[in-house]
Amino acid sequence: MKTNKQQSPYLARIAVLAVALATVTQLACAAPLVSRLTPPSALFTFGDSQPPIIARFLPGQRFDLQATVQPDAGTLITNAFFSMDGKPIAGGVTSTFATVSGLQTNSSIWTRRAFSVQRPGVHVLTLTAYQNDGSVVSTNGNFEIVGLGGEGEGRKAKNIIVLIGDGMGIAHRTAARIMSRGVQMGKANARLEMDQMPVTGVVITHSLNSIVTDSAPGAFCYSGGNKAQNSQQGVFPDDTTAAFDNPRVELMGEYLARTEGKSLGIVTTADVFDATPGAFGSHTADRSKGTGICDEYLDEMVTNANLRVLMGGGRKWFLPSTTPGSARSVASDSVLPAELAAAWNAPVGLADPARDLIGGFLSAGFTYAADNTTLESIPCTTDRLLGLFTLSNMNVAKDKIDHRRNNLTTDLVNDYGFPDQPMLDEMTGKALQVLSKNPKGFSIMIEGASIDKQAHLMDSDRWVLEAIEFDRAIGVCRRFAETNKDTLVIVTADHECGGINIIGASTVSNDTLKARAAGNTNGVSVLRDQTVGTYDAAGFPVYVNAADGYPITTDPDHKMLIGYAGNADRYEDWLTNPRPVQDSQQPFIKTAPLNTYPAHAYSRDTAGGYWVTGQVPGDQGVHTASDIPLSAQGPGALSFTGVMDNTDVFFKIMQSVLGKRD
Repeated sequence: MKTNKQQSPYLARIAVLAVALATVTQLACAAPLVSRLTPPSALFTFGDSQPPIIARFLPGQRFDLQATVQPDAGTLITNAFFSMDGKPIAGGVTSTFATVSGLQTNSSIWTRRAFSVQRPGVHVLTLTAYQNDGSVVSTNGNFEIVGLGGEGEGRKAKNIIVLIGDGMGIAHRTAARIMSRGVQMGKANARLEMDQMPVTGVVITHSLNSIVTDSAPGAFCYSGGNKAQNSQQGVFPDDTTAAFDNPRVELMGEYLARTEGKSLGIVTTADVFDATPGAFGSHTADRSKGTGICDEYLDEMVTNANLRVLMGGGRKWFLPSTTPGSARSVASDSVLPAELAAAWNAPVGLADPARDLIGGFLSAGFTYAADNTTLESIPCTTDRLLGLFTLSNMNVAKDKIDHRRNNLTTDLVNDYGFPDQPMLDEMTGKALQVLSKNPKGFSIMIEGASIDKQAHLMDSDRWVLEAIEFDRAIGVCRRFAETNKDTLVIVTADHECGGINIIGASTVSNDTLKARAAGNTNGVSVLRDQTVGTYDAAGFPVYVNAADGYPITTDPDHKMLIGYAGNADRYEDWLTNPRPVQDSQQPFIKTAPLNTYPAHAYSRDTAGGYWVTGQVPGDQGVHTASDIPLSAQGPGALSFTGVMDNTDVFFKIMQSVLGKRD
């Protein structure tokens, strides 16, 4: 028989857990059960005190303590308190009943809000609860306070720029380089902006509850330094059904504003409520609650995080519910528990779908830009900027480029009703101009959002152009950093999307490809076997850039071909899709002309008859658990080498800002 040391780590943890549960302190035949202890820890879940420590925080970073206690049948939990390292934790502990299904009747949740610890090291958290029949239960977890001293060299970072190419794996970057820079005789003609950054690392992306993360925890790891559950951001999971009462973790922008006086900026090509921007400016268990998330930007982040720039799409959350196109609703709004609001310096809030949130930002001193013309003309003295350029997600780079070139019979940007949208690099330049007004510095998150959204839809040429647009924004940041030497620039992703790779190139001209895609009964033979060139037959596809820096066409002869490992069922003809798939987040998507767009990825490219069976159910490609690349430059950049957990990125960034320098 194997000893515990010979067992797998997982089986050993289960064995330890069984012993721990069997020996819980109790004064009756049965004892109440602590079924959740927050922050999450392997010590609580598995009875394992060894690294890796799950929850980690900066010295003084605030976070909530919470426990769910299930009483014996017919009893109540009357009191509970937290201890750290054997000493009771001061401060009020509040209780409420759990509302999720599956727990014992009268299960209660005990919370200590906005706790913080200065002393570095691993600390043991103990929850002790009392039942009204005299039974007592006590259980332990742990967390770590990560020290910031003595690890840095040279100057500190004053400004932090985090650029997130949503869904951007290594192949997305490679495809952007091939299309944007070209390859001859085996060597890239030039490098992308992100390629030229001097430091490169690899990031592991798992979330708290899955090997495959979604964007909410995939971004929160960078903004808060901790794992979150899928669909949740800025919080740990709890046992209520409410979306805005979960245990919070202080975000980077909040911490740096409180301790250093720095400003915060959030820029995205998505709707500003979306998961990645939301993870840098909100605390919620449900990333879809757009009304509450956008209210939190104004009601909390302007004060608590010095939010000074917010730009992207998403005007629908800022318009009163009586305005056509508004998405504000009671169902997606937030009202905070009084004890949470008091501890975190936040208003309780109202269920107020009729709120004019743009008006609220104007009253808070923000300049508002509704289009690119206004954005370009903001005064150089502007120190607060709100830009909302569409009702929901902004149009993708390809369609904005085609609109500016005016070379389409059908102008897709006009179809959406917002003809004057900025490109991401233009938004980035203005954001840095505004944030630079703070002499204490800033942190900013800049997202190329539709790399992910178009990879989900398996729309290859659109996501490649998104990656190129994102790289142009990186160039703006690198030039800013060259002038402002105390700026750390990080380029990474929240996860990989699509299982993307470059499988080769077309063996035929574009005219021949169009003819093959126009109608075939055997797409496998014609569009796969006779078209897809692999190895030597792939050669070196040639794309020619226009004066605006983007390819004149994404359909040259012998074009690059993309494959997907995380794809859903679809037809494929390798040609650039004339129109994107319908975006369900757009308020008027079921109204002409948007309702004439393809409803699904599998309802386009049908004429060629090449059906590709997917590896996943549904009608969209999926995120994968693949590691993703990170590039860095500036003060502290040398620490971003090797393989790191996604939460490590947060602590390395903060070390560059706060750590001692030799």
